[in-house]
Amino acid sequence: MRDQAVRMQQALAGEEVVVEKNGVKVIMSGDQKIKELIIDGEENKRVMEAVAEAIKKSQEIAARKLTEMSGGLQGLLGGGK
Repeated sequence: MRDQAVRMQQALAGEEVVVEKNGVKVIMSGDQKIKELIIDGEENKRVMEAVAEAIKKSQEIAARKLTEMSGGLQGLLGGGK
């Protein structure tokens, strides 16, 4: 299962999303890493770093919650013994 998760993560990293709206252009990889952030034609590293950190922290929370949930499920299914 871990190998499958690693393959999925690698596949997502290879994907790219480009959104342009209201003078803002964001290029983000499928694994939610900001590759580029342009506001009114100018790259803005400070905003990019702040948003990237917020995304990372939210991913850490989601991972922790999923781990807690899967640990609970393993216990219910007898996998924790």
